Amino acid sequence: MAKNSIRVRYAPSPTGHLHIGNARTAIFNYLFARHNKGKFIIRIEDTDTKRNIADGERSQLENLKWLGLDWDEGPDVGGDYGPYRQSERRDIYTPLIQQLLDEGKAYESYRTEDELTADREAQKARKEMPHYEYEYAGMNEEEKQAAIDAAKAKGLKPVIRFRVPKDEVFEWDDMVKGHVAFNSDTIGGDFVIAKRDGMPTYNFAVVVDDHKMAISHVFRGDDHVANTPKQLMIYQAFGWEAPKFGHMSLIISKDTGKKLSKRDESVLQFIEQYRDLGYLPEAMFNFILLLGWSPVGEDEIFNRKQFIKMYDETRLSSSPATFDSDKLEWLNNRYVKDADDSTIMDLALKQLIKAGNIPANPDNMKLEWARQLINLYKRQMSYMAQINDMASVFFEEPEQVSGEAFDEINNETAPVVLKEFAAQIEKLDLFDSVEIFHVIKAVQAKTGIKGRQLWMPIRIAVTHEMHGPELPESIELVGRETALEHIHQTLAQLEG
Repeated sequence: MAKNSIRVRYAPSPTGHLHIGNARTAIFNYLFARHNKGKFIIRIEDTDTKRNIADGERSQLENLKWLGLDWDEGPDVGGDYGPYRQSERRDIYTPLIQQLLDEGKAYESYRTEDELTADREAQKARKEMPHYEYEYAGMNEEEKQAAIDAAKAKGLKPVIRFRVPKDEVFEWDDMVKGHVAFNSDTIGGDFVIAKRDGMPTYNFAVVVDDHKMAISHVFRGDDHVANTPKQLMIYQAFGWEAPKFGHMSLIISKDTGKKLSKRDESVLQFIEQYRDLGYLPEAMFNFILLLGWSPVGEDEIFNRKQFIKMYDETRLSSSPATFDSDKLEWLNNRYVKDADDSTIMDLALKQLIKAGNIPANPDNMKLEWARQLINLYKRQMSYMAQINDMASVFFEEPEQVSGEAFDEINNETAPVVLKEFAAQIEKLDLFDSVEIFHVIKAVQAKTGIKGRQLWMPIRIAVTHEMHGPELPESIELVGRETALEHIHQTLAQLEG
């Protein structure tokens, strides 16, 4: 197929927010299109009106853009193959459904939900796989019409079922899984292609849309494999050529080894959650791409342009991809370290404001203080929301020194260091990190105490922590008054 005829799509349903797995589908399609100079299309599959949520479409598109994706056609940009919402394509589906009815490849089904449930229970009792049992079995045309007339007289509305060919193999060469084949007798019987309200079901609408939009390749999750033979049947019924399919591996949880489930609340699974925590979109894009795809060589960190250039669908893995939140944090930390200070300042400041640690409209003095604070913790943060916990000493009055920290300074030299340090910083004209560093060195010279016995009492007394960023910078941000107050409190403990 010529490169300029490559057209792929990502087709989200506005029934929820953008999930990690769906974001991966979008990214793989996007990279395939961009690498091959093809077209990337967004199509909204919104026919399940009962499950659609308010702002579902907006949320999907907004989070895709946040990840750095752009598209050539879609509901917000238009294109030659629209409409790009299934709810607006009913006039396209209806005559095609009628065509299948006229050709005897589909039929009206009046089986009620109660009857279908009873059928499934009976099948279960017989230890059979649940399947649709043809409701007109053994009837001639007159008897069939009489059954239909009786159902209509009761006011029942039909679904439209597709007549599945008997004992026929439907197969394809999957771009990820290799050769896949299904016997038509194993898919559960004649399936619904139009609901009682006339709206098409997924398996019908997706075929029509992909054909009418000239989609050449379909990359989607492994959970769609069972849908593919049904879709191939519809392609066959219309005499249309099917696109090439690639079904990407499952994503499993590192902790459970099971498929990543939206119901598993122990793992954050929605892009919006990571945005809210202050992750960087470039890191998320990089991490998601590595869930089932690997570049050549050992390196894993590249920018989007590099990924587009190197992308190769043959490197998609058929083995399950492991979602490792620790690796995501490590990867995001790498991006944080390399990011420009203004980006980190903006994201971390939002987290400080959200937590109430900085006023919503800080003055210039407070902004400068926040800038210094954020810069102090930049290299340690895996995501921006961590700033509130890491820097809690600057916002919360610490409890008394205890445990290992108290044991560290419960000696003869700690009070000597603290008294001298307090006396000297009290006299400073300029209270900044440079002068504070000089004071620490002066305390060392005057007392003869150095190394851990010098630095640790000061750190623990001022911050009540044994570890943290650069000590002089930390003390500057705590402020002279608070630092002295903490030192006197600690001395009182030691001498109590």
